[in-house]
Amino acid sequence: MTTTNRSAGTSDEPSVEQSTEQSTETPAEPSTGQPSAFPGGPALFRLDPEVSHLNHGSFGAVPLPVQEAQAALRAEAHADPDDFFIAVPERLARARARIAAHLRADPDGIAFISNATEGANLALDAVPLGDGDEILVTDHGYGTVVAAAARRAPVTTVALDPALPDEDAVRETVLAALTPRTRVAVLDHVSSPTARVIASPRLLADLRERGVTTVVDGAHAPGMLADPLAGGADFWFGNLHKWGYAPSGTAVLAVAPQHRHRVRALVPSWEDGHGFPRSVENRATADYTGWLAAPEGLDLIERLDAAKVRAHNSALAAHGAALLAEIPGITRLPHTEGLAMRTLRLPPGIAETHERASALREEIAARHRIRVLVWPWPGGGGIRVCGQIYNRAEEYARLAAVLPAHLG
Repeated sequence: MTTTNRSAGTSDEPSVEQSTEQSTETPAEPSTGQPSAFPGGPALFRLDPEVSHLNHGSFGAVPLPVQEAQAALRAEAHADPDDFFIAVPERLARARARIAAHLRADPDGIAFISNATEGANLALDAVPLGDGDEILVTDHGYGTVVAAAARRAPVTTVALDPALPDEDAVRETVLAALTPRTRVAVLDHVSSPTARVIASPRLLADLRERGVTTVVDGAHAPGMLADPLAGGADFWFGNLHKWGYAPSGTAVLAVAPQHRHRVRALVPSWEDGHGFPRSVENRATADYTGWLAAPEGLDLIERLDAAKVRAHNSALAAHGAALLAEIPGITRLPHTEGLAMRTLRLPPGIAETHERASALREEIAARHRIRVLVWPWPGGGGIRVCGQIYNRAEEYARLAAVLPAHLG
């Protein structure tokens, strides 16, 4: 790839050449009924081919064109640090506008942040809370996000049975847990363990009608959902480094107009006077190359045909779940159609605690070189498989073949 010198008056963003052929429909193979491989998908990543990476939802993976874009930006920063860092605020604004176009967001209403945990803290700091106010969370919430809520007010934890049949059942359970003291609801957009939508547009509308401020953890939404901000939450944050193909440590915080004046950076900077979003993004002499390269990830998804990418990934995850569901003692869980993750419950006595779930996950990785998420739950934990354009149907068959030996 080639780069240009911003100070020379040419384009200030590194170009990324399209690195794969035009994608086509990827129906099931007629001879096997398995989802077909995504054309050029594996070649876009530098993943160890000896490992079955079925856990994209935990850390993501960065495609080569995005890695190259970030490397070019780092080279530029090393070549002339003064020129690079003086221009960072304006370059971030342009990168932010590109991200906003993909997310259908207001460029002035989102800010680059490092991850969902930072987003939760920024959002909760911007909500006025008084004595007696409470925050509602669920038992599906990400640990550090829930901890951020608990630092600021007493929390009410809603127990969401993984077997709840649909979004209406989830919605009714959340609403039933509200009290007159509930001031804020912190909800997953797509829950990490159970891979289903919790903060549905209807639930967000119901909470808004009741005067509850909504803080939505959209860690899995960018790149996997077509319109991740459609629900209109008061605060929403999502990782770009999971399904959005961005470098690690890249996320965005979206804030409704009525709250933006209260959002303050966790650490003051020289950009504080500009207010949100610029004040939140400035980190002084930091590595901004991941944020500047982030739009290349969402651009790549569009070049591949975002709808086809989503359909392919969802079909792969569904295929893997169907194979695992044939193992005695494993049961499917209700899921949201179209997501690139599926989860199943393990037999009673398996992975019931965090320690036992982690041990099982690492045993599968060490013995078989297969990466999956195993999550703890009383009465029997769960297993989550993801689908991504670098995956192949036979990888899920490998997992289904070896997993029974770990459940005895």
